[in-house]
Amino acid sequence: MFSLLATGGFTDFLSTQMVQFLQYTGYANVTLGHIIMILIGLTFIFLGIKFEFEPLLLVPIGFGMLVGNIPFYPGLKIGIYEQGSVLNILYHGVQNGWYPPLIFLGIGAMTDFSALLSNPKLFLIGAAAQFGIFGAYMLALLLGFAPNEAGAIGIIGGADGPTAIFISSQLAPDLMGAIAVSAYSYMALVPVIQPPIMRLCTTDKERRIRMKPPRQVSQLEKIIFPIVGFLFCAFVVPSGLPLLGMLFFGNLLKESGVTKRLSDVASNAVVNICTLLIGLTVGASTQATTFLTGRSVLIFALGALSFIIATFCGVLFVKFLNLFLKEGSKINPLIGNSGVSAVPDAARVSNNVGLEYDKTNYLLQHAMGPNVAGVVGSAVAAGILLAFLH
Repeated sequence: MFSLLATGGFTDFLSTQMVQFLQYTGYANVTLGHIIMILIGLTFIFLGIKFEFEPLLLVPIGFGMLVGNIPFYPGLKIGIYEQGSVLNILYHGVQNGWYPPLIFLGIGAMTDFSALLSNPKLFLIGAAAQFGIFGAYMLALLLGFAPNEAGAIGIIGGADGPTAIFISSQLAPDLMGAIAVSAYSYMALVPVIQPPIMRLCTTDKERRIRMKPPRQVSQLEKIIFPIVGFLFCAFVVPSGLPLLGMLFFGNLLKESGVTKRLSDVASNAVVNICTLLIGLTVGASTQATTFLTGRSVLIFALGALSFIIATFCGVLFVKFLNLFLKEGSKINPLIGNSGVSAVPDAARVSNNVGLEYDKTNYLLQHAMGPNVAGVVGSAVAAGILLAFLH
């Protein structure tokens, strides 16, 4: 009799434990939203691997989406929004804006400003492309977003993921996931979005304009530029100090010629680790319960408009500038698209579209000028937004 009861009690115990185990599985907690976000994550991974659209960004973000959308029973302290979880601790670098300045340090250490220094007019193209940021800002205001939210959304137009994360962490933390994914998505889609706009805005004759070879820039100029550039920009927009300071500091490490070890660490280990963590945690932050909303869809639409406006402004500004330049000194409008901060992809697009119309007209060197100017311009624009919206 005792053995039968024992057997029956053991069976009940197993049944209870099995039911409890099933309640904790992802299958028991899955929703349609989780499935949608997992499919989006798989799409990101596919685009990154198959078409090499910014694979260093899309693959970590895509896998992060898979991680963030595994359904789980509440209270296990494993979700990215659960205080004390491993993912939550790693996400602090995004929430508190630690990763973006470190990435800017690496960008500075990898960037050669020679093309910009050899032709300072190109700096104006990088500035013109930032109008996309302020155009999207005004559109977001018209659609009912609060001023701080509109500013965070507008920065997507700079095609600069770290800056978008830094600004949204300061101005609109609740929208950070949608803004970050949108910014990185459009950075990856530069080769798809920009060429049709470039062709629409230019004539066949303009696409064939040959530019003078850039002059040789001295080592002294390269050393002076990050110091003078930092002091000038920081005095104009002190609020952009975290990004501008790290960008120009990284560039000084590169150009000084005496800090190669530090420059190598910044341009390799630091930037790679931060890119890895920022991609994974931003992807994981897109949990279906917090990400799949009408506002997220609207942010994606505004981000696309912001990016499109920036590309239009860059190309059209070059056409306007050419009205005042003599023959032989004119700028090929195809490099206007590279005023956004997607380095070096936007410059490659300028070069590739130019080669379609003249197989011997290489624009990459020239396009790198406004492209690196766009990096500085997006950081300055971020500082301006922080100054009057924070």
